[in-house]
Amino acid sequence: MKLIRTFAIALALSTSALNAHAANVLVVLSDSDRLDLKDGKVFETGFYLNELMQPVEALLNAGHVITFATPKGSAPTLDKSSVDKMHFSGDEAAMQASSDLLDKLNLTSTTKSPVISLSRVEQIGYDQFDAVYVPGGHAPMQDLLVSPELGKLLTHFHTNAKTTALACHGPIALLSTLPDAKGFTGQLETQNSVQQKPDWIYAGYKLTVISNQEEEMAKSLLNGGEMKFYPQTALEQAGAAYSSNQTPFTSNVVTDRELITGQNPASAPAVAEELLKRLK
Repeated sequence: MKLIRTFAIALALSTSALNAHAANVLVVLSDSDRLDLKDGKVFETGFYLNELMQPVEALLNAGHVITFATPKGSAPTLDKSSVDKMHFSGDEAAMQASSDLLDKLNLTSTTKSPVISLSRVEQIGYDQFDAVYVPGGHAPMQDLLVSPELGKLLTHFHTNAKTTALACHGPIALLSTLPDAKGFTGQLETQNSVQQKPDWIYAGYKLTVISNQEEEMAKSLLNGGEMKFYPQTALEQAGAAYSSNQTPFTSNVVTDRELITGQNPASAPAVAEELLKRLK
């Protein structure tokens, strides 16, 4: 059953979606289908299936409404390498269910996608949204970290202490709130460090993101390429209090004030669980 609001589209999986306590959750994805690497190499990527769909399914099952957005309003791209049952605890049926729901939402369709732009989100009004969620995949490393529109939205959520959840590479989007996000990332690209800690609204926050160790372990995915910098390094350089798991690629969720961050694909279900707690 589909519930269509003026500016939001959600797929309801049961009649519980009609309950009076439904929240409107904004899910922000990247417009990009690539990540520019060092030496001019390019990695074809997008969002990770489980990192998007496990939280989305949990939210819809709980009766909440979801609005999907990207900076430009373009349909996002699925990272095909993420369609793997290992990200669903080996459960192929669960993986297929997520793929089927993604198809029903038409999210990646160039003609039917319900995705709106972040400028449209601003027109609707940030106050219309109760929480924001940013999934991973490498694509956020291409555009979300320097998006002025996303920086404005996240600053509003921070100022108003509204739930902000991000997973895997998603937390890199927090850099968009920096006074000069492009200058900051430019220093990281050339020096892998910054000369001076910036004035950042999330400075001192405890958070997590895919670790440098995990990036090194998964480096083969880049087909011989190398990222310009790792998100853990970037967030630490910005002033975050980074927290990692003890065993790579196991679930780790860190919460601090309005912020919920998950470290890797395995953390997506726990991020969803924490997000649902905040929406009660």
